[in-house]
Amino acid sequence: MPAASDGAGLYAEYCAACHGAGGRGDGPLARAMSKPPKDLTLLALRHGDTFPTARVLNMVDGYARSDLDGPGMPEFGELLAGDLVPYDSGDGIATPTPRRMVAIVEYLRTIQQTR
Repeated sequence: MPAASDGAGLYAEYCAACHGAGGRGDGPLARAMSKPPKDLTLLALRHGDTFPTARVLNMVDGYARSDLDGPGMPEFGELLAGDLVPYDSGDGIATPTPRRMVAIVEYLRTIQQTR
């Protein structure tokens, strides 16, 4: 299983330009965007103090995104490449999931604000 520390580097490479180094939606590209990036440190607070693992995974892999909402997150095909690890996204079933995606999701879990 990838560690959150593995995801920190991937986050810096794929996410920080828009979401900011700390995940607050204040990256260097954020001001130029018509729809501001989400503050990723509030994911758990917005979901009843529970980190929405499956939802976050679906946003990263593109499954939950739609062009109907306007410009949003880019495709991250490289994250889908590589080996798979069994990962339970909250439904009790360990599903083969790209290691790099799991690493980013686990990193995002570590930067959540609490009440």
